[in-house]
Amino acid sequence: MPSAPAQRPALLIVDMQVGLFHGPEQPFEAQRVLDNINQLIHRARQASAPVIAVRHTGPQGSPIAAGSAPWQLLAQLRLEADDHRLDKTRPNCFAGTGLAEHLRAAQIDELVIVGMKTQYCIDATCRAAMDLGFSAVLAQDAHTCMDTPALSARAIIEHHNATLNGAFVRCLSAAEIRF
Repeated sequence: MPSAPAQRPALLIVDMQVGLFHGPEQPFEAQRVLDNINQLIHRARQASAPVIAVRHTGPQGSPIAAGSAPWQLLAQLRLEADDHRLDKTRPNCFAGTGLAEHLRAAQIDELVIVGMKTQYCIDATCRAAMDLGFSAVLAQDAHTCMDTPALSARAIIEHHNATLNGAFVRCLSAAEIRF
């Protein structure tokens, strides 16, 4: 029986922006998440896997309007000048960004997804990746959000890891992920 072709992965970093990460509400286990993302960036580079950073753009006058200081990607991310960057205006990283076309042109068929916020852009992007035919791995300890009035951030993250795993993504710890 022939073996399945090897997956060609890329690391997709979602909304790790100054205004979200250093805003009035602190993300759950922020430093651990940032450290895990930087470890994944390092491993992706060692394997020559592309690194793609996506940034959410709010409307003019919003805290994350294009060009504002809070809109910028975190300086602590170990990104390099040639890493691909995309801006989006919707929770789904594929909506209106050309991401799917970019991935297909580069023959990338698997995404390792990390970043913020779990219940919005991480969730929407994980679901869309599967709908578009991409395999996805969610780094279960490299995405985060803030507490809400209804649920703690820990509960939101645990719920999404459990809900998305299997149906939409494979959940792995950052330490388990290989490119």
